[in-house]
This record gives sequence, structure tokens and C-alpha cells, in this order.
Amino acid sequence: MLAGIGALCAQQPDRTGEPRTMPLWENSAPGALGNEDTDKPTLTFYPAYGRGTSGTAVIVCPGGGYSGLAMNHEGRQVANWFNALGVTAFVLKYRLGPRYHHPIELGDAQQAIRKVRAQAKDFGVSPDRVGIMGFSAGGHLASTAATHFDSTSRPDFLILGYPVITFTGPFAHKGSVKSLLGENPDPKVLDELSNELHVTAQTPPTFLFHTSADTGVPAENSVAFYLALHKAGVPAELHVFEKGPHGVGLDLADPALGEWPTLLAKWLRGRGLLAN
Repeated sequence: MLAGIGALCAQQPDRTGEPRTMPLWENSAPGALGNEDTDKPTLTFYPAYGRGTSGTAVIVCPGGGYSGLAMNHEGRQVANWFNALGVTAFVLKYRLGPRYHHPIELGDAQQAIRKVRAQAKDFGVSPDRVGIMGFSAGGHLASTAATHFDSTSRPDFLILGYPVITFTGPFAHKGSVKSLLGENPDPKVLDELSNELHVTAQTPPTFLFHTSADTGVPAENSVAFYLALHKAGVPAELHVFEKGPHGVGLDLADPALGEWPTLLAKWLRGRGLLAN
């Protein structure tokens, strides 16, 4: 009996140690251009634990203009916040431009969804409660994954913080476009990656927040995506705050903008994605 208990305990994840980082792909990542750290996309696993675990999982895509990754305030901190809600989080380190261009980044995001879903039992989550979240350019990646998917890679819900959405027109984020597509991209590809143009009734339910004062990525990005969701009949909730710069992360110190995590928690609870 004691041996059986010991074996069971040995199978449980270490809840007190550092988060576990694992390769995104079992072997060399498709399209890899080398064997450096930047050529190796990863997932870092932040398990929920305790009585209030929900079985919900969120893959978090930090921003950084497709040329860097804000792994702390748009990654680790957000994952820890989800854990406090009983939600398991995975922070995605995806490959970046200018070394890597589309569709490499989208492939990494799709693989993250497939991996979490395929190993849901090992991760202690439900395969039909796997969502994706992104900030800024990570929001573009997340919204691309939510509008360009097959039967194995569709996320069950989508969360976007001050996301890049469009790659055309005056509200496009030129830095993200250049990093992801290089110089002089094909106009057809720009349209293909303007995600407000590709929302359908199959796009997952979405929560968005932005600020009117964001000069890095104008709020028109979130508004355009919300309107496309609304037109397609997809459940969606949008919050545009008056003040706040781009790239704020959780921003819990701001008495107004810092409310967005609370609003997100209420949205998740209303969709039955939290334990209580």
C-alpha cells in the first residue's frame, strides 16, 4: 500500500519548485535555422493546484513586436495570476523575426495548442478548455491562431490585451509587420494576416481590452476585431479604458486600468471556465 502511494506521489508535478520548461516540438522544430536558444521554441508550464483548480488551460503569448518577448510582465506574472484563479498556464516562447518569418510563428502557436490538448491528462487540464491569450504582437499571434486553424488547433477561447490585429491601413503596427514578413511583403499576405478580415462564426469567444491612450498599437485594432466578432455572432466582450500606455501587463497598481484582470476573471467565470 505504501509503495503504491509513493508511486502515485512520484507522478505528481512538483508544486513548490520552479516552473518546468519543455521543448515545444519533440524533435527539431520545423523550419529551424540553427541550434541556438532562439531556434528552440518552448512552453513553460505553470500548473494550477489546490481545491479550486478548474481544468482550464491558457497558453500565454507575450508581446514584443515579433522581435522580442516580454516574458516577465506579459508572461510569468500573468501565468501566476491565472494560477491564483485555479487556471493552469503555459507561457509560449515562440520564434521571432527577422530570423523567422510567417508562417513559423503561427506554426509554433498551433503546436502549443495541439501539445496542451494532446497531453491534457498529464497536465491536469481538460482538452476542451484550452484557450490562448496574447499581448500586443503576441495578441496578433493569438488572434491569428484563433482565425487560422484546423480541427486540432482551434482554441476554445481567446483573450487579447492591446493586440495588434490589422496589417493594413493606418492602424497597422509597422514594426510587427516588418519583423514577421520582412521588407515589401505581398499585399495578399498582409490581407491574410489582417485578422479582423478572417473572423467567422467558428472563431472562439473572445475577451479584449485596450486603452484610448495607446499610441503604440491604436485601440482601433481591438475595436475592428470586436466588430467583426459581433457581426459573426461570436460571443465577445471589449473594454477600452481612457488612460494607460501600451504594454502595461497586469498593471494592478492603476485603480482604473488595473481592473481589467478582475473583468477577465468575471468573464471566465461567466463562461464556466473557473471552478467557482
